[in-house]
Amino acid sequence: MIDKALLLKTRELSDQLIALQTPIRILDAINWDKQTKEEFFRQKCQKNPLIDRAYYQQRDLGFVPSELRQAFSTLHRNIINQLGQLNPIAQYMGKMCTEYKTVLSMLEYRGTPELHDLSVELFGHPKDLFHAGEPSLSELANMLDKPLQNLLIADILPDDPKNIAAVDAVRILSEQVNASMAGINVEVMLSDGIVSDAAAGANNIKLNQDVKFSQRELDILEVHEGWIHVGTTQNGLAQPYLTCLSKGTPSSTITQEGLAVLTEIITLKSTPRRLSKLVNRIQAVTKVIDGAEFVDIYRDYVAQGLSKDDSYTLAQRVFRGSTPTGLPFTKDIAYIKGFVLVYNLIRVAIQLGRIDRLPLLLVGKISIDDFRLISQLHDLGVIESPQFVPPHFKDLRGLATWLSFGRFIGDLSFEKLENDYKPLFL
Repeated sequence: MIDKALLLKTRELSDQLIALQTPIRILDAINWDKQTKEEFFRQKCQKNPLIDRAYYQQRDLGFVPSELRQAFSTLHRNIINQLGQLNPIAQYMGKMCTEYKTVLSMLEYRGTPELHDLSVELFGHPKDLFHAGEPSLSELANMLDKPLQNLLIADILPDDPKNIAAVDAVRILSEQVNASMAGINVEVMLSDGIVSDAAAGANNIKLNQDVKFSQRELDILEVHEGWIHVGTTQNGLAQPYLTCLSKGTPSSTITQEGLAVLTEIITLKSTPRRLSKLVNRIQAVTKVIDGAEFVDIYRDYVAQGLSKDDSYTLAQRVFRGSTPTGLPFTKDIAYIKGFVLVYNLIRVAIQLGRIDRLPLLLVGKISIDDFRLISQLHDLGVIESPQFVPPHFKDLRGLATWLSFGRFIGDLSFEKLENDYKPLFL
């Protein structure tokens, strides 16, 4: 166990880290405004939006990046001086300071190629490999896309109707999350300031007031935004010492989104259309790296049958912080990348008989790269077990059985199976 005085010092330094991080709002700093969308449609969707570096420079971040970066450097030195360079607590908080400094540099480079380079450093690249000799993330996305497209083209699994107005969706989703997340008061509210259909805060879920929802989409939001994003934030805030676990760095975003997508799938909330959308995000980022412009990505989405509004929104995600002819912001690869990493971690935990460790994924906003360190800090009494645990992590028997059987089935040759079973469907 760690000395109590050291734990209290950890709490003090952790709270300072939270205070420094608070004004940083990555997406607010890089999203395009509504006027840009309106002008694009006034131009009949034929011309790239007029976004350049000057567009971003005129937007106030609310802080001076160089000054805040220096403050993180000072805090990092204080952490090492007061906790010790080899202390696992200092190692964890030091990594967070370093990552936030990279974020600040990225925001300074909005509208330039350097933003892309720094986003790759933080979120990764679609052509990255998980292991040498295996498919890249982009190639995995293409492999996953084929069966999804077969399902979508057949149209045997149509999407649920989007017939719930945002104001009614607030009430319905509020009832759902507060029933399934007992002990956590989650506020569901309308918002006109978000680009996506929904977004999670520390204790709230914001719904885009201009969007209609299906019941299936609300079910997905319950488990994705509620159980994972709000749940892990609240678990982080409940930590007695390492309160900074409530704040997510870009590397933790990858794990967060992976957990959320895995949760959608395990709870049978997700749909082929939903997964196809996540796959398309990787494909879009890859196309932009290979030279596509905003209008190219927009037209691709329209050609896939998406509405003009949805096509614009999805295309805009790729170019946030960049220009319509520039390199992409790579955060959108986090969903499938994170899913692969989390899924493999769980498989290895089952193989090693350490499935009891998996709830530690929920202690806050953590990265899989830090899982060993998080486990060590938990054993030392620095980190407490998560207070809110979703049902599929609370009773791990079902999860272990599902993944164990999935591993067995996955070892069978699909090509041989297809040859045996395909005639049954002809």
